[in-house]
Amino acid sequence: MSSKQLKWFLLIVLALIWGSSFILIKRGLVALTPFQLGSLRIIFAAVFLLIIGLKSLALIPLGKWKYIVLTAFFGTFLPVYLFSFAQTEINSSVSAILNSLTPLYTLLLGAFAFGLLFERRQLFGVIVGLIGCVLLIFNGAINNPGQNYYYAILVVIASVCYAVNVNLIKKYLSDLTPLSITTGNFTILLIPALLVLSFTDFFAVVQQPEVQHSIVFILILGIVGTGIANIIFFRLIQMSSPIFASSVTYLIPIVAFFWGLLDNESLSLIQFLGAFIILFGVYLSARK
Repeated sequence: MSSKQLKWFLLIVLALIWGSSFILIKRGLVALTPFQLGSLRIIFAAVFLLIIGLKSLALIPLGKWKYIVLTAFFGTFLPVYLFSFAQTEINSSVSAILNSLTPLYTLLLGAFAFGLLFERRQLFGVIVGLIGCVLLIFNGAINNPGQNYYYAILVVIASVCYAVNVNLIKKYLSDLTPLSITTGNFTILLIPALLVLSFTDFFAVVQQPEVQHSIVFILILGIVGTGIANIIFFRLIQMSSPIFASSVTYLIPIVAFFWGLLDNESLSLIQFLGAFIILFGVYLSARK
C-alpha cells in the first residue's frame, strides 16, 4: 500500500472508530457520571497501552516529556470530561457535528500560535464554519427546550483542545513513534484519572448491574476509541499534515449520525443546514 493510500485508509478507519465513540459515551452515561466515565475511559486506555507499549517509553527523550504532558492534557484529559458532560444535555450526533470544527481551530492556532501560513479562502472557511455552528446550536436549543444547549460550548472547547494537541504533535513530537507518544500520554494521565475516580461514588455502586453494563461500553471506548485510535491518529499526523489529520472530523458526524438514527435521535432541517454549512466551511479551510 502506497503512502497516499495508507493515509486515506487510516483516515477512514479512524472515522469509523471515533464516529462510534459518541454512542458509546451515551451508553456509558446511562449509569455513570461524567467524571466516572471520563476517568474509566482514561484508565482502561492507560492499562491497555502500558501492556503493549511500556518499552516504548524509553524512546522518549527527557526534553520531550514536557510536550508529552501538554498533549496528554489537551488531547485527552480535558476533552474526555468535556464530551462526557456535554452529552448529558445534547444528542450524540450533535456532539459529533460540533466536533467537526476541529480543523478550523487547527488552522487558526497553526497560523497565530505556530507560525503556519494561511490563505484568505481558508479564513473565509473559518467564518462559514462558525456561522454553521451558531445555527446548529441555536436551532437545537429552540427545538429541544428540555436540553441545555449551553453544554454545546463544552464540545467547542474540546475541539479547541484537539486543535492545540494536533499542532503540538506536528511541531514538537514528529520524531517519536505514535506508540511512544500515546503510551507516554496515558502514563501521565493514569494517576490523575484514578484520583478523579476516587472522589466519586464509583466504588460504592460498581456492583450494580446497570453500572457494570455501562462499564463494558466504556471499556470498548477506552481501548479501541481512545488507545488504539490515538496511535492511528498520531501516525496520521506524522505522515500527512495537521489539517489533513484533523479532517477526519468530516467523516465522524456521518458515522455518528447513523448511530444516532438507530438510537432514535433526530435533527431538524435547520440543524441539517447548520451541519452542512459547518462541513462546507471545514472543506474550504482544509483543501489545498
